[in-house]
Amino acid sequence: MSEELTPENPEIAQTESDEPIKQRKNGLYPGVSDELAESMKSGWADTELHGLEPIAQASETAARRAALSARFPGERIVVPAGNLKTRSNDTEYAFRASVEYAYLTGNQTEDGVLVLEPTVSGHDATIYLLPRSDRENGEFWLDGQGELWVGRRHSLAEAEQVYGIPASDVRELAGHLAEASGPVRVVRGHDAGIEAALTDKVTREHDDELRVFLSEARLVKDAFEIGELQKAVDSTVRGFEDVVKILDKAEATSERYIEGTFFLRARVEGNDIGYGSICASGPHACTLHWVRNDGPVRSGDLLLLDAGVETHSLYTADVTRTLPVNGRYTELQKKIYDAVYEAQEAGIAAVKPGAKYRDFHDAAQHVLAEKLVEWGLVEGPVERVLELGLQRRWTLHGTGHMLGLDVHDCAVARTETYVDGTLEPGMCLTVEPGLYFQADDLTVPQEYRGIGVRIEDDILVTEDGNRNLSAGLPRRSDEVEAWMAQLKG
Repeated sequence: MSEELTPENPEIAQTESDEPIKQRKNGLYPGVSDELAESMKSGWADTELHGLEPIAQASETAARRAALSARFPGERIVVPAGNLKTRSNDTEYAFRASVEYAYLTGNQTEDGVLVLEPTVSGHDATIYLLPRSDRENGEFWLDGQGELWVGRRHSLAEAEQVYGIPASDVRELAGHLAEASGPVRVVRGHDAGIEAALTDKVTREHDDELRVFLSEARLVKDAFEIGELQKAVDSTVRGFEDVVKILDKAEATSERYIEGTFFLRARVEGNDIGYGSICASGPHACTLHWVRNDGPVRSGDLLLLDAGVETHSLYTADVTRTLPVNGRYTELQKKIYDAVYEAQEAGIAAVKPGAKYRDFHDAAQHVLAEKLVEWGLVEGPVERVLELGLQRRWTLHGTGHMLGLDVHDCAVARTETYVDGTLEPGMCLTVEPGLYFQADDLTVPQEYRGIGVRIEDDILVTEDGNRNLSAGLPRRSDEVEAWMAQLKG
């Protein structure tokens, strides 16, 4: 990784905001000569882009902004994308825009801010962005975030074409907001500088109302979002196929071979993985969010793979399969797997418009409780087990969650509209029952210990029932074995 060529003379290294370009200590060049600085200002072709096509979701983002405007008339709304976060010293994590900002704009660049200014008839939207790197002051080649270091940004004129929103220089926004009057709401937690500029103008209560509204607005997906979720799932299916084909290599190395294999599919076909991939082999399958992925992969064990591709528009899949590493379930593994499959079938059947959100969870848990009583692992009757929650020793988690721009989407929606709400067409959720027998659980027979099974699919609520977006991956145990055998040739 190259070093930045930062000047020692701060007069050469000034941005438009009159702040010195950040200098690196111990750089190999002591400074920039006047002649070099002058040379770097000229001799560059005009690369301004014209006639750009708007993003695919431009009409949807406009409709979302209109709904936001209608909900908070007469108030200034400020929605930041967020800033780069340091990973170590002078390297940063890959940037991911805040969900609220991406949902309302489609833009994904750091430091961006959407502002809705109240008018008599609603709001005027402006997207505040960093313009292209300045060539006059040397920012484009001297600054660590300059164009020659991290790539070209859209000019403000280009951004207006792409996002369908008037664009302005974000470096002027904090001062503008500090002087603004009237009611303001801001999405907190993403941009400390913007929040500081508004510190005497906003309240936690009003800001929480804004975030809740934007979370609940995402409960029902529009056509663009449904299409993106299907894209994410389709890529995820191919990622699972990739993993099955290399299980012999994972046996020779570790769970990290599985993680890397799926990551390759995510990066080739999408933006990234939607969350840390869970590549849990053997007893690691009993750890719900096993993302260390550094354990052995052994023939005869089960592999619990919970992973999802994130599309370029940031919508993610979330799928889990529990696969026999050698391609064949043992008799006990199959018994446990089939019980989870039966529970998932009951849960999926309960997903339909007009049903309570909790219905699919209750249906799946009822089946699992029945199995635990039948196997003599807990004392019945089933109704007693469910009333006391005794099955949770082995089921542990809820049976699903909303899915979208976040893997656990709509998380700050009100309880009455989410968990205690009613399913509607356009909602997308996971159904993912599981059974986990910990390796140190002395309440179950020895042969159960260390077996963990979860099956998870992404389910869209339709007008007349539901559609399994991830139906491309087999679920029934015999179908899983046949599928694995075919992929392994």
